[in-house]
Amino acid sequence: MLRSVDMQDYMLSNPVKIKADTDVFEAIHQILIYKVSGLCVVDDNNILIGVLSEMDCLRAILGAVYNDAPAVGVASEFMTKEVISVALHDNIVDIANDMLKHKHRRRPVIDQRGRLVGQVTCRQLLRGVKEFVSPEDPSEH
Repeated sequence: MLRSVDMQDYMLSNPVKIKADTDVFEAIHQILIYKVSGLCVVDDNNILIGVLSEMDCLRAILGAVYNDAPAVGVASEFMTKEVISVALHDNIVDIANDMLKHKHRRRPVIDQRGRLVGQVTCRQLLRGVKEFVSPEDPSEH
C-alpha cells in the first residue's frame, strides 16, 4: 500500500540547476555528467524561471550548425519559460495524471515563494505509484 501521496516523499531534493546566463554547452555538459533529461533554471534567489531540456539543447546546437554560427547562446534563449510546477504537498497520483496529459517527463517542485526545492520525474512517480500494487523493493533504489 502507498505509504503517502505527498509529493515531498518522492521528489528529488537536489535537482540539477543552472542560471539563465549559463552557456548552452555548459548546460549540455551538466545534462551528460548528471545523466538527467533536463535542468531547472533559477535566478540568484533560487526562484524557478524556466526549464532547459535535452530537446531545447539539441535545438540550440543544431540551429547553430545549420546557420553556421560560431556560438550557440545561453540557457535563457532556449529554455521553456512557462513551466508547470508542483508544490511540496501535492498528490503524486494527480501529478502523474497531469504529467501524462501534458507529456512531461519532469516537474520542478517549488515552495510558496517560488523557490526551487526539488524535482519529480516519471521515475519517482513510478516508484510511488507502484507501491499501490506491490511492496517496495530495496533493489529499486
